[in-house]
Amino acid sequence: MIDKKVKILKKQYVPNTEFYSQIVDSLDDYAIFTVDKNLTVNSWNSAAKKIFHFSVDEIIGQPFEIIFTEEDKKNGVPKLEIDLALKLGRSNDVRWHLRKDNTTFYADGLVFPLKNEEDEVIGFVKILRDITVRKATEDAIKKYAQELEELNTHKENVLAVLSHDLRSPLAGIIQGAAYLKANYDSVEPAEMKELLTEFHSAAVNELAMLDYLVEWARIKYAAEAFVPSEVNLGKAVTKTLTSFKEAAVNTSIDFQNNVGDDCTVFADDKMVNSILHNLVSNALKHTGEDGKIKISAEEGDTMMTVKIKDNGAGMSKDKQEHLFSPQVKLLSIAVEKDKGAGIGLLLVKGFIEKNGGKIWVESSKSTGSSFYFTLPLSKSTLCQLTAENETLI
Repeated sequence: MIDKKVKILKKQYVPNTEFYSQIVDSLDDYAIFTVDKNLTVNSWNSAAKKIFHFSVDEIIGQPFEIIFTEEDKKNGVPKLEIDLALKLGRSNDVRWHLRKDNTTFYADGLVFPLKNEEDEVIGFVKILRDITVRKATEDAIKKYAQELEELNTHKENVLAVLSHDLRSPLAGIIQGAAYLKANYDSVEPAEMKELLTEFHSAAVNELAMLDYLVEWARIKYAAEAFVPSEVNLGKAVTKTLTSFKEAAVNTSIDFQNNVGDDCTVFADDKMVNSILHNLVSNALKHTGEDGKIKISAEEGDTMMTVKIKDNGAGMSKDKQEHLFSPQVKLLSIAVEKDKGAGIGLLLVKGFIEKNGGKIWVESSKSTGSSFYFTLPLSKSTLCQLTAENETLI
């Protein structure tokens, strides 16, 4: 008798299509929709409307690829999802999707084939949820961890410079001065002149090192000092080369400036001048007599690429790998041998990245080096790059 009643109840409450439709429509956090064999949208739940901002009337009959970014459409991602779903029975994806107003959001999605009673594919079901907030949190944690690591490396490098590269020359100056003080009456004029020349050179280098450290600290800790504006790159290059004119003449080095006077970027003016000054100074130190240093610029869609090429000594692959992220020991060696080149290149890298750009080098032994860096062409590009770095959304 009980079994008979259970059977009757089961028969009375067999879920129908409308029942399942109501369940699907009640899932507020999951966009669920179907497409036919021609990949045309033919159903759309309320969560899909909330997430994508398309109403049912606006989306029905539209192609499946309407929710994909232009880049994904160019790469054939919509079809790849469908092909993978047919092959494996399902296709998982985590990517950016497009809303009606062309804004994007990050989503975790799934596509699987929809079959009839004869096991024939009659369309596909797409299920996804918006995980933009979760991605932002994860990316923020990664960014914070990276910043902590960089800050620790920065601290170690500064301590290395203070303890070794600044202290050692200062100790030499003190010892030399003590020698002169104790033997002033007996030191020959020629020897005294030689010692004073060495003291002067050491003091100048010491001051340059301190300037490097101050500038380096500025990009790390003084965000308010960052004042981007439209910068005439051509005039900045001319100004930099003029400041090194005497040094170039003394070593018979030929400067070639191929950057036009109408060439502009949007960046911090002081930082741009420091970048150019350091890279040209670095090229001079490693280019022999009768050498050539050529500066050129190529304008892209959103970024300007600047190239500083010399025909000097060049460098090994191993040195190139550590050039912009040296460890403490390597930094000390670089400073000692190249009078600040190690810190100078770190300073350059920091300034370029602060302005939304990148730096890299191409070099080989005995054929010279080419340093490349990019800077944004407009304020909108810089703002976009800054927003991506800070929010990662």
